[in-house]
Parts: sequence; C-alpha cells; structure tokens
Amino acid sequence: MTSSFTTRSGTRIAIVGAGIGGLTLAAELRRRGLNPQIYEQAAELREVGAAVALSANATRFLRDRLGIGEQLAEKAADVDGLIFRDGRDGRVIGRVSSRRDYHGRAGAPYYGVHRADLQQMLKQAVGEGALHLNKKCVRVEDGERSAVLHFADGDTVEADLVIGADGVRSRLRRELLGYDDAQFSGCHGWRGIVAPEQTPSLPDPEAIQFWMGPGGHLLHYPIGSGEQNFLLVRRHDGPWAEKSWVTPAEENEHLAAFEGWAPAVREMIGAAPAAERWALFHRPPLQQWSRGRITLLGDAAHAMVPHHGQGANQSIEDAIVLADCLIDGLEQGTGWDAARQRYQDLRADRVRRVQITSLATADVLHLPDGPAAEARNARLGAADAWDRYLGWIHEHVADQVPQPVGAVG
Repeated sequence: MTSSFTTRSGTRIAIVGAGIGGLTLAAELRRRGLNPQIYEQAAELREVGAAVALSANATRFLRDRLGIGEQLAEKAADVDGLIFRDGRDGRVIGRVSSRRDYHGRAGAPYYGVHRADLQQMLKQAVGEGALHLNKKCVRVEDGERSAVLHFADGDTVEADLVIGADGVRSRLRRELLGYDDAQFSGCHGWRGIVAPEQTPSLPDPEAIQFWMGPGGHLLHYPIGSGEQNFLLVRRHDGPWAEKSWVTPAEENEHLAAFEGWAPAVREMIGAAPAAERWALFHRPPLQQWSRGRITLLGDAAHAMVPHHGQGANQSIEDAIVLADCLIDGLEQGTGWDAARQRYQDLRADRVRRVQITSLATADVLHLPDGPAAEARNARLGAADAWDRYLGWIHEHVADQVPQPVGAVG
C-alpha cells in the first residue's frame, strides 16, 4: 500500500519517531495549522528510562506553547532545587537554588515526571489520527519530487519533508551519514524507581541530587507519584565489548559497585532490582543536520550522555525552533531548505556546548579524593555556582532568536 497526505500549502511532513521530540514537534505544527504524520516502530508508546527531568528551558514551551502546563503540574513533582553531596559521607557540597528561586531565575518549573505520563500528554496535544504505530522505517528513498519512506510491513509513504526524531539509535541518521557513528562514553549505569517508604533515610527528597565519589555517582529526583527515579553511573574499564547497549546485570552488582557509600545511597539502590546494565553512548556533532528531504531532531541529531539531564529538554527546544523555522519559511516563501538551514544555525552551537559539557561532567563528578576533588567541591559550594555552571542551560529561551534577514515585523 502506498499512501500520501496533504497539508497546508500542499506540504506533506512525515515524522519518524514518537518520542518526546517527535511528539512535541507534531503538536506544535498541528497547533499552527499543519498536519504532520508520526510513524513509530513500537506497537505502543511505552516507557524507556521510566522517568524524565524537565527543566525550565523545556517546560516553558510545554506550558506556553502546547498548553499542557496544568496537566504537568498535576502529574509531575516540582523539584526543590539541586544538591551536590559527597557519596560516601552524605555531606552537602553545594546547594543550588530552591523551588521558589528556580522559578524566579529560570521562569518556569523544574519537573520530574513519568515518561509514560508525559508521552500521553503530548499524544493528546497532537490529537487523533496523526500517530501510526507498528511502523518501522527501514529505508528512505529521497527523490526529486518527494521522499518515499519504506516500512518493515511493506507499506510506503510519500512526503515532502522527513523529520528523523527516531532517537539515539536513529535509522535516519545512518541514512544521512551512511554509517553508524555511536561512541561509548566510558560509563555504564543502572536505573530504577523506588517508593518513598523504601528510602526513609533520604535527606531532601524533593530536590534533584548528585552524590559524587571516585569513579561513579548517583543522580536521583522525585516524580509525581512521590517515588524517586535514579540513575547510578560507574566508570567502565575498557571499551564496551557487548553487541547490545543494554545487557543483563548480575544480581546486586550495582550494590557491589558502590560498596562503602552513604547509607541513604545504599538504601535507595538496594530497593530496586537494577536487572539491566545500560551503556552510555553519545554521538559526535554533525556538520549538517539535513540532507535532501531528511532533517534530524533531538537524539538523532545530537545524542548526549545524561549527566546534565538535557536529552529530552534539548529535543523539545529543537522541536519548537524547527516548527518556528518551518512556519516562517512557509509564510515568508523562503523555502524549506532555507528554513531547515536556519534551524541548524540556531541550534548547533547550543547543543554542541550541552553535549560537550555533559560528557565532561562525568570527569568532574568522578574525581578521586585529593586536591582536584577539593577544588571541585569549593566551586560547587560557591555562591555563584548557578551562574557559572547551570544558568546558561536552564534560563535559555530557545525561541528568542534574531529575525532572519528580510523578515517583516
């Protein structure tokens, strides 16, 4: 079966991937009069990573553009600041912001939310009829008049624009590059969600917290159910030799890897089975995000390690900026190629900086005991820590950009 779809001005937009970035882009384009169609390989929208931390640079758009602020507030936990702790004795190294201060500085909340809840909110914002499940894209034929998406079930779809929002293992990125450029970061981790009654020793349960120590760290934050979502990260000796990025974990291996850490850390990670070990991969910055009719978004364009918690947030920023550029191109008649190049020009430096600092953050969090760790602790405990290290990420407003040359208004 071959199908096509027509939108405003005759433009057919296919979004490959129904993750946070793809759904946000579809919701914003549909809100503004276009009719993109989303093709997702999974049979249902399901949890990957269980939860997500949404910082103000993303929640401002979910609230002000997509109108799901009330739903988020109901389902999510409004994080009460960020705390850095010593992983072994639990002492506070630095306390950055509070809930009230964060709202004032960044202009929007910092939420922890179940990923499935967020996907359902975004799916409702997209509306009926635009999401097609069980559609695994295996190839894109990029022709002179249109692109043809080929799916594993034999179906094909024609489109004028194809947006690759298909995640860190993006098929469309491989189509654009011609090879797989994933790079192992040197760390692996375990994930889990624990109920509040399982962590009675946990201090400051409403904050997002980093517990730091030689060769590893624990990151956790509250989500709307009152539970804590955690990511436990350890340095990995040598290259990642496994074929899969996710492998079975031995029973309690995560506990053994953090022997001697603070009781609250052991209590939290011991309450979750952590049956899988996740290799943390990233991808190098691209020179071009578009080729032919294909444009990349989110992890497909710039997959990063989670040490700044910005993967989903940068995807949302991408989606808003790309939607603006496409709408501007349509209204001003400047063409889709110019619109997509402007999108890249507006986003590339920002995400490259977030990628690089996210990767470097592991080195900072994992310092061995000694002068370097003491100097790090002094910096994180300083009064200007927010302005030096975090404000540029969280306070950024992605749609406040210079008008293109020749723009009217």
